[in-house]
Amino acid sequence: MSIDVVIIGAGAAGLMAAITSAQRGLATILIEHGKKIGPKILISGGGRCNFTNLEAESHAYLSHNRHFAKSAMARYTQWDFLDLMTKNDLSWNEKKLGQLFCDQGAKAVVAMLTNEAEQAGVDIRLETSVSALHKTGDAFQVTTDKQSITAKAVMIATGGLSIPKMGATGFAYDIAKQFDLTVTDLRPALVPFTFQNQELSFMKALAGVSVDAEVKCGAGTFRENLLFTHRGLSGPSILQISSYWREGDEVTLNLLPTIDLLAALVEARKDTPKQSLSKLLKEMLPNRYVDALLSGEAGVDAFQDQHIAQISKSECQRLSDHLQRWIIVPQGTEGYRTAEVTLGGINTDDLSSKTMEAKDVAGLYFIGECVDVTGWLGGYNFQWAWASGFAAGTAVCA
Repeated sequence: MSIDVVIIGAGAAGLMAAITSAQRGLATILIEHGKKIGPKILISGGGRCNFTNLEAESHAYLSHNRHFAKSAMARYTQWDFLDLMTKNDLSWNEKKLGQLFCDQGAKAVVAMLTNEAEQAGVDIRLETSVSALHKTGDAFQVTTDKQSITAKAVMIATGGLSIPKMGATGFAYDIAKQFDLTVTDLRPALVPFTFQNQELSFMKALAGVSVDAEVKCGAGTFRENLLFTHRGLSGPSILQISSYWREGDEVTLNLLPTIDLLAALVEARKDTPKQSLSKLLKEMLPNRYVDALLSGEAGVDAFQDQHIAQISKSECQRLSDHLQRWIIVPQGTEGYRTAEVTLGGINTDDLSSKTMEAKDVAGLYFIGECVDVTGWLGGYNFQWAWASGFAAGTAVCA
C-alpha cells in the first residue's frame, strides 16, 4: 500500500498533524497502538481538558535551545485553537493563570479532533503496532502488525515516557537513534517529590493539606498551591518546579508569600501581646499545619503555644525563616509513573524549527512531547502539541 503521509501516534500532536496534512489533500494514515484516540487528552484536567493557556509563549518552555519553539508557536497560537473550538460549538472557561478548560469536557475535545480528522479524510487505525520503519531511496517502509505501508513521509508523534500505564514507550527515541538523531537526557517532569525520614513523617501526617506557596529552585520560581502527600510533596507549585530540579538540589519554600511574617510577629508583640502564637498562625495557615509545626514535627524546635509577648525576637526570626525560607532537598520524584510529561527528547539541533523535519533525513518528522521542548503545567504542553503538529502538517510533502 502506498500513501503520502503516515503519522504514528494519535495523541494531540498526531491528530493536529493528521488533520492539517489531510486538509491539504494528502493521503494520510494515522496509526495508534492503543484502543483510544487522544488518551492524554481524555485525562487532562481531571477529564475537563486544560487544552491551552492564554499565556502560551516560548518563555514557558524548557529546551536546550530556548528559541526553538518560537517559530511553530507563532504560526499556530492559542487563538487558532480557540477558533477551532468555536467552529465546533465548544466553549471554555479560564480557571486561573490563563489555564483554559473545555466546558463540555475532554471527550468533547477528542470528538472534535476525531471529527475534523474524519472529515478531512484521515485513515485512522487503532490497535495497530509499528514493528519497523526503514527508508529506501525517497520512500519509507512502515511495517505494522497488520500490513506494510509505503509512504513519502513519516511523522513520529508517540510522546515520551510519562505515564507508562497509558501505553507510553520510548518508540520515538528509538527511531531517532536509528536514523542517527541525538536524544538529550530524559527525566520525568511535572512530577511530585518524594522524601524520607523525619521530613516524610511530617508530610505524611499532613497528607491532604494544601498551602499557597512560592517555590524556588534554580532558575524557576512558581507561586501556586503546594500539597502534602503520603510520599512527600505535590500540588501545582511542586509539579512546576520539578522541571527545574536535579538530584541534590535545594528547593526553597515560602508558605506565606503574601506577607512579611517577621514584621507581623513584631507588630503582634506590640498590638496583641496576649494573643496566642497558635491563634495568630492559624489566621494565616491551615490548622493541621500549625498544630504539627508547634508540636515540633516539622523538624524545628517546638514552640510552646504561648502568648506572642513571651516569644523572643530571635524566636520570631527563626519561625519566620522556617515558614518563609524553608529549605528542603527531595530524595527524588515519583518518576514516570505519575509524571505528566518527559523533560528532554529529540535534540532540536537535529530538527527544523519551522517544519519539525529531521535536517538529515528528508521526510521524517518528530512532533509533540518526544521533542526536547517541555512546557509549564497548565495547558502549555498541549499548545506545543497543536503548534508542532500544525507546523509539520503544513510542511509535509510541500
